Amino acid sequence: MFDKVKDILAEIQSANPGTAEEIEQFRIKYLGSKNILKPLMGEIRNIPNEQKKEYGQLVNQTKQTAEKKLADLQAAQSNAAAASEAQNLDLTASGEPIALGSRHPISITMDRIIDIFSRIGFTVAEDREIEDDWHNFSAMNTPEDHPARDMQDTFYLKDSTSMLLRTHTSSVQARVMTHKKPPIRIIAPGRVYRNETISARAHCQFHQVEGLYVDENVSFADLKQTLLYFAQEMYGPNTKIRLRPSYFPFTEPSAEMDVSCFICDAKGCNVCKYTGWVEVLGCGMVDPKVLENCGIDSQKYTGFAFGMGIERQAMLRYRINDIRLLFENDVRFLKQFTSAL
Repeated sequence: MFDKVKDILAEIQSANPGTAEEIEQFRIKYLGSKNILKPLMGEIRNIPNEQKKEYGQLVNQTKQTAEKKLADLQAAQSNAAAASEAQNLDLTASGEPIALGSRHPISITMDRIIDIFSRIGFTVAEDREIEDDWHNFSAMNTPEDHPARDMQDTFYLKDSTSMLLRTHTSSVQARVMTHKKPPIRIIAPGRVYRNETISARAHCQFHQVEGLYVDENVSFADLKQTLLYFAQEMYGPNTKIRLRPSYFPFTEPSAEMDVSCFICDAKGCNVCKYTGWVEVLGCGMVDPKVLENCGIDSQKYTGFAFGMGIERQAMLRYRINDIRLLFENDVRFLKQFTSAL
């Protein structure tokens, strides 16, 4: 047995694996869970008593030699990899770190709004931007002669009078209501399009977030409390709201919601036009006709809806005075939002 152990020791000492795979095979053979040294330790019971100590020391020496050999091989491989990596360095590359980008103010604002409503059970619903007339207008109780159907306001597809770029994300609400039974509690964020003259206050493309809640016994009080919660989470815990009567074809009654100016603390400034109030969204109770159009029993269910422009929220929050800045991708402008939350 002594000769067998000495042969294995010599084999370990002379081994010279070069690749990572060969080193791994060396480890498995001499130090793995089923290595060839384990049976040699078991043979100690067959060694004469006066030679047991010498035999045990020889086996231990062989194992230690294998461990040291493996450590040396792994260190050499690591050094070689580091040297190779150093040789591959591009010394002509710029020493300046790559500048990190920043999130767009529209994305920051939209994510904040989604987060606020998600805390009270609203889920995000998204759908197509090229929409048909029924989901965009008819389902929303928009009469045939309504100005919103005029070609001056809507982008229709070429040679089509029924397919268009959606003018609001209410079309998402229509699709959800036609395919899902109440209770429905969603928000629909997304890009919308209107054929408007581009100016500091208006653009032909912008973003909206619309909300919808349909269930039994939903009231205007539920709408008011939901919007008060949103306003205080969005603009501050001391924010007040007021609702002014308005008109939308898909809600009845309808209202415009103002919030107390969070810039001047409702004392009056150029943002609130010295009134102490800022208009932020439109809302109302879902018109029973809209529910019926989408196959929902208006005698059993009621609901409320609201909608707001993301650009308007971002412009108010970050004191941006020209909506066009949000679409020009000017790095000098966007860098200001690197640390915005």
